[in-house]
Formats: sequence, C-alpha cells, structure tokens
Amino acid sequence: MNSPLLSARSLTKRYGAGTALDNVGVDILAGESVAIMGASGSGKTTLLHTLAGITAPDSGSVNYAGTDVTGLNETQRSKLRREQFGFVFQSGLLIPELTAIENVALALMLNGIPRRDAEPQAATWLAHLGLAGMENRRIGELSGGQAQRVAIARAQVTGARIVFADEPTGALDSHTSAEVMSALLGATAGRGHTLVLVTHDPTVAARCSRTLYMHDGVLSLAPSAPLAPALDIPGPELPGRPAGMSVHPSAGQAPASLAPAPLSPAGQAPEPLPSATGPDRVGQP
Repeated sequence: MNSPLLSARSLTKRYGAGTALDNVGVDILAGESVAIMGASGSGKTTLLHTLAGITAPDSGSVNYAGTDVTGLNETQRSKLRREQFGFVFQSGLLIPELTAIENVALALMLNGIPRRDAEPQAATWLAHLGLAGMENRRIGELSGGQAQRVAIARAQVTGARIVFADEPTGALDSHTSAEVMSALLGATAGRGHTLVLVTHDPTVAARCSRTLYMHDGVLSLAPSAPLAPALDIPGPELPGRPAGMSVHPSAGQAPASLAPAPLSPAGQAPEPLPSATGPDRVGQP
C-alpha cells in the first residue's frame, strides 16, 4: 500500500484562549485536488499553513513524501517550500514593481537558476496560461484573473509537486473565478500534481476531487451546517482514481494512494494544459 504524499497527525494549534486546530489528521494523495471549506475563523487557513510548513503546530506532525516537516528547522522548511511547494493566495502576493515574467522567473532564480534560463521557462508557463504577449506588463496592468494566472505560473514553474491555494478566487467575479479554477486545476491535478485549496465558495469546492470541512478547529467529511448547493460541474476522474473513491481525513491506516506522476524538470516546457473541470463528487465518503 503506497503512502499518501502529505499526511498530518494529531495537529493542535492554539492562539490565546482559542483553538485553531483540535487534534486534526488528514491524508492527501498524490494527484488529487482537495478543497477545505469552513466559516471564517474555523481554522482552515491555519491548517493550510501548517501543512505547508509556514506555521508550526503546538503538537502533532506533518509528513511530506517521507520528510517530517515539523521536525525541520526554519531554514530547512524554507528550502522545502521553495523547491517542492507552490503557493497561490487570494491577492496573489505578486511583486507589483516587477513584470509578469519577472514575477514568475523569480521563483526559479531563488533556486539558483540564472535569469537568462529562468525567463524563457517563465514565458512558456505564461503562454500556456493564456498570457502570451503580456509578459512585460506589471501586475497593476493586468486584470484580477490575469494576475492570478501569473501566480499559478509562479507556483508551478519550479515543478512543485503540491500547490497550496488560499481563497485563490475570493476576489474574482464568478466568470473569472471559473476560468482561474480551470487554469489552476489544469496546472496541478491535470498534470498529476496535487492541489490543496481553502475556499468559502461551494462552486469552487465542487470542482475539486474531494471536499473536507473545518468547524472550530475540527476537520470532518461533512459540514457542521447545510451549505448552499454547489454547482455540479462534470469532468474527468483523476487518472488512476476510481470513481467515487474517498479518503477519510483522519486515519489510523493510510488509504491506497495514487502513484505520484514524474516531475517535469525545471527547464522543460509544460505540456498543454487541459480545460480542467474537476470530478463530479463533492466530499462524499
């Protein structure tokens, strides 16, 4: 039985008198897209940041591909985030003084790749995300959806095996949100990589292969209160994933995992992105 790509066990995190994570456990498989939903203050962003090695838990562990993330020091965690993880945030967190191509190339340059080699790779990703001809525009000269595509390109240009996205469509209208989700899913799960996404939007969650729910720091398979009906958007199952397969968020025994797809080495152009629309099941066991 293959191990999950990312596992958390007994995560606890407190801020003052409040509990953001209350004995949380989760297994995330290679190649799947997982949405985490919950009200503001439920702990979903804290969970995302803890899984990504940004926030250290008070207790518990996070394991990524055999590496004990919680056992690493800050320098080691920073290296892991640069080389293995990608990030997309609601505001993009792009550098406004830089152009689109410079923002994307910077992720490679931080890993020691010369600018002359980094920028062609960045340009290839921007083109695959529909931004050909906009490489030299600064972020303020792009629409919100275009800026998020730059953020997606930056997240995947290094060949990151897993992308963490925090409300990536939260500031977008519904049409632009759908386009950005297609780009995000195509750039991650569509290439055999993994997406972990926090969202308030059930329509966004419906496009992921699995949905989990946070309530008062507790992770579960079902919402604590009824949510607005999610739009059912049909799409292909993930390669190798049986239709309807689900994984319990807290497991004593790791579920069967999908085999990780080979990484695209830095410098190799990505394959054309599919028009990704996620599987048609939402968080059902």
